[in-house]
Amino acid sequence: MTFDTDIVIVGGGLNGPALALALGDAGFDVTVIDALPSGTRGEDAFDGRGYALALASQRLLKAIGVWDAVAPNATPLLEIKISDGKPGQGPGPFVLEFDHAEIDEGPMGYMVEDRFLSRAFLDAVTAHPKVTLIDKTSVTDQEIGPASVTVSLSDGRRITAGLLVGCDGRRSGTAERAGIGRSGHDYGQTALVCAIAHEKPHHGTAHQFFMPAGPLAILPLPGNQCSIVWTETHDEAARIQALDDEGYLEHLRPRFGDFLGNISLAGKRFTYPLNLTVANAFCSDRLALVGDAAHGMHPIAGQGLNAGLKDVGALAEVLTLAKRRGEDFGRVDVLERYQQWRRFDVTQMVLATEATNTLFSNDNPFLRVARDVGLGVVNAFPALRRGFIREAAGLTGDVPKLLQGRQI
Repeated sequence: MTFDTDIVIVGGGLNGPALALALGDAGFDVTVIDALPSGTRGEDAFDGRGYALALASQRLLKAIGVWDAVAPNATPLLEIKISDGKPGQGPGPFVLEFDHAEIDEGPMGYMVEDRFLSRAFLDAVTAHPKVTLIDKTSVTDQEIGPASVTVSLSDGRRITAGLLVGCDGRRSGTAERAGIGRSGHDYGQTALVCAIAHEKPHHGTAHQFFMPAGPLAILPLPGNQCSIVWTETHDEAARIQALDDEGYLEHLRPRFGDFLGNISLAGKRFTYPLNLTVANAFCSDRLALVGDAAHGMHPIAGQGLNAGLKDVGALAEVLTLAKRRGEDFGRVDVLERYQQWRRFDVTQMVLATEATNTLFSNDNPFLRVARDVGLGVVNAFPALRRGFIREAAGLTGDVPKLLQGRQI
């Protein structure tokens, strides 16, 4: 069978380009289809959106040649502090603290703004000799045959490949056209996302305050700035988002506290409704799903992009090894190795985020006592703490080679 390209990837966000680079390095010809104009990715203007990259994800970026472009604008995550509390009352009596000095590998991760990450991926994909980027174009249809898959594009082109990979988000058209259903539910919560400037240095410390309506994450950016992910109920979030900047800050300050001095807004304000959505299958014949197309979960642990990059590492490894063995890499029996690898880890992560959100996003006095004691117990035992630190850094479980910093 003669293909136009070995692999078609639908989605030009972050997971799609990461997979394209990993597969291109392994010798595959890869075509990335992006519905957005490439110029809108990695725009120069600061807007405060960022990602907490686990150490394992940073290693993948280094392995695929992207990290050096990102590193000058990355903020190391040196400490993480987790506490329970109420707006205006500050944190509870027990605080769980993770310090990077407790593990040998270095920082637990890095905060990187979306604009720098997107620009680095776009530049790397554009320069890679084995990767072709087609932007401002969407997939309108896909036909799965016994030995190939053909996608039809909105500009009239048709592309035949050995494998189609959906990296096209929680409402994946790739999954929908393949008849792959989804399971999940609405959390009844919306994330308010913004950036703030503050008087005092953050010292590379990330904070997670658990409030009755949902968590407030404070994530360090370069200089005296932080990215905020603030969870409220849908109605309350809509009301707060509709306020002017000063009204918005009046609601944020009692939740944020004064430990970083005076705060002010920097950049734009965004909202994201929160829901759980998991594809009923991560693959079928000639098709695989990666990132949010396979699993979208609560941001309570900041693992959304990290989980997607684990998918990237696992799928790239499965396909590369299959190619070396002379196997048809698009066959479902090959792709099921990827699904088996990732499904268990994703299920564990979903259960953990569900349990954490249920336990902490309420004002039940009995649960408050139980969770405060739990935070105190974990904090009191160094071995327990180190286990959680290594988990947060992405260093536990069956880690794909690229996330170990090794070539496949």
